[in-house]
Amino acid sequence: MADDDTGPASPTESPALRIREPPKVLVPVEVLEGQSVSTQLVEFLAPAEVVLLGYHVLPEQTPTEQASMQFEDRARGAVDDIAEAFREAGREVETRVVFTHDRDATVDRVAAEADVTAVLLPNPVADVADVLVPIRGAIDAGRLADLVATLLADSRGAVTLWGIDTGGEFDAAAAVDRARGTLLDRGLAADRVRTEVSESDAPARAVIERSPEFDVIVMGESGPDLLSLLLGDPAERVAEGAVAPVLVVRERSG
Repeated sequence: MADDDTGPASPTESPALRIREPPKVLVPVEVLEGQSVSTQLVEFLAPAEVVLLGYHVLPEQTPTEQASMQFEDRARGAVDDIAEAFREAGREVETRVVFTHDRDATVDRVAAEADVTAVLLPNPVADVADVLVPIRGAIDAGRLADLVATLLADSRGAVTLWGIDTGGEFDAAAAVDRARGTLLDRGLAADRVRTEVSESDAPARAVIERSPEFDVIVMGESGPDLLSLLLGDPAERVAEGAVAPVLVVRERSG
């Protein structure tokens, strides 16, 4: 956080940043199961715009209208409590409450409707000082840089850009160089951007194994290829196995 007492600055208020697209983060929370967002994660996300989605997954035979009548007040109360933590950190948030039979489809729909930059896949976190960005394929370097630079602007944290070479045509070293250049262009100091490249034929597992070294993981979403359809999106697999929270940067719409 910033050293002064003025509270977290918005992206447009920081003279050091040159953000092209103020980032917006979707935070899905399974509120009726007691899931919440830690104070440290609230403070880390507060520089971005935040959409807080309180959801509850219903059995197939339960109508959503029935659940809404029965549980909506309780769910909204839980969402409002989390939203208040963001307000105390200096950020007004958009809130939504949804009862659904399909969590993933609901998150995808709300992410598209709100046109968010990234979706949080939450895990517990302490203070955020080290961010890992695994680069295992083509990414929107500009959108990723807007997000990372904004979230780190008022902290002393550093980011590690890790190119994962899987042996195909993807040039991991060149992708890391592009991402680094874009972060520097956005105003992040060079000494806060580390780079490395290594080989792996199992990038999701490699990220999971390294996750205890970092506080937050930021990675791009995968395309709808056969492997993702059969085994689940790599970002989801990382979130299930990793120690740190995962922010998944979405492809631009349109």
